[in-house]
Amino acid sequence: MRPTKIFKNYDPNKNFQIFLKLSNGREFRPNHLIVMIDLNLRVRDNPSAKEKLLTLFDNIFYKKSYSDKLQALKNVPFIHFLYDLEIITTLYILLLIEQDYNYPDTSKYNPKTLFLHGWVRQFLCNGKEIDNMVMSLCKGQPPQAQYTREDDMNHKKYNANREQLWYLKNVN
Repeated sequence: MRPTKIFKNYDPNKNFQIFLKLSNGREFRPNHLIVMIDLNLRVRDNPSAKEKLLTLFDNIFYKKSYSDKLQALKNVPFIHFLYDLEIITTLYILLLIEQDYNYPDTSKYNPKTLFLHGWVRQFLCNGKEIDNMVMSLCKGQPPQAQYTREDDMNHKKYNANREQLWYLKNVN
C-alpha cells in the first residue's frame, strides 16, 4: 500500500530510504527490525549488559553524548548479534531522524520518536518471545506504556525530572 493512501498528510518529497554499505561491500536497506532483533539477541546472550545497552540508547534518544557508552560496550562479549554495535547505533540514529523528519501526522507521543525508542526499551527489557514483539511492532502497536510514559509529554504520568533508567523500576 502506498504511503499516500495510509497517511493523509504524506509528502513524497520528504520520504527517504536509508541505504548502508558494509565494509565487505554488501549494500542493504535496513529497517527498524534489524535494530530490535540485534538488541534482543545481545541482551539474551549477555543479560548483564542490559543496563549498559539501555544507557547507550537512552543517551542517543536524549541527544546526550554516547561515544563513551559505546566504547565501554566494545569489551562486552556478545556471541549472538546481527551487526557490529557501531552499525546498530548509527542505524538507530538514522531511524530516529527518519521518524522525526518523515512522520506526517500528529503522533500519539511527544516527542514522536518515543514510539521507536519505547520499542528499543521493550526489546531490551521484556522477556516475551521475540516473534510476539516483532509481530506487535509490525502491526503498528505502540510499545507498552511502562517504557514511554515518563518521557511522553502527552502522558499524564510525564515526569520532567525522571531518573536515569526510570522504566526499570517497573520491569520484573
